[in-house]
Amino acid sequence: MKRQQFIGLCLALGWSTIATQTQADSPPVLSIQEQTADIAARLEGIMTTAAQAAKNPQAPNVQMTTCRIQVLDSANDRTNPIFLYQEQALAKKLSQPYRQRFLQIVPTPDRQQIESRSFKPEQPQAWVGLCNKPLGKRQLKLKDLGTSICSVFLQRSQNNYVGNTPPQGCPTTARGAVKITNRIVLSPDGMDTWDRGFDAAGKQVWGADGESYQYRKIKKE
Repeated sequence: MKRQQFIGLCLALGWSTIATQTQADSPPVLSIQEQTADIAARLEGIMTTAAQAAKNPQAPNVQMTTCRIQVLDSANDRTNPIFLYQEQALAKKLSQPYRQRFLQIVPTPDRQQIESRSFKPEQPQAWVGLCNKPLGKRQLKLKDLGTSICSVFLQRSQNNYVGNTPPQGCPTTARGAVKITNRIVLSPDGMDTWDRGFDAAGKQVWGADGESYQYRKIKKE
């Protein structure tokens, strides 16, 4: 075999190997419904900011607990939404969550994004510790979800999902703010969030300041 032919063969083989490696490293192609299920599965379980708090004394140590629920009168919804319950509490006060939400995870009508719509329950105390119950005991109706307060719209980016609230934010009355914005990056290992509250003058009054809140999943034994 001539030297030029040998070099050409090596280059061809080399490029072939690189192409194979690139394909192997690429995340699998998922339908929009599969992405919806993937997002729900990533949110389910327990995440904490304990590692971030250990490095930064100014960062709060928070636990986020999320579980699947059954909404009995949503069976005929053709969008096949997935419903979750989520509560957040300081690590030292797990029985006193400061935020409780029901989430509806569903493709947008154009099927280009996944919407995570949050609902604030009218009687939050009634749902504390809901995730400690078996799935058969986590049954409720649409009216129990409460008021729809905000949505985050997510898109797949490599092996993550990146989501944002609408450009105008979402209305709130929490801690002197009139609107909140949020950006999240949901990975297989956890979630980074930039949750911020703004007053009527547009000044940020609470929330992430540069560094995100870094939630990491607690691995099951």
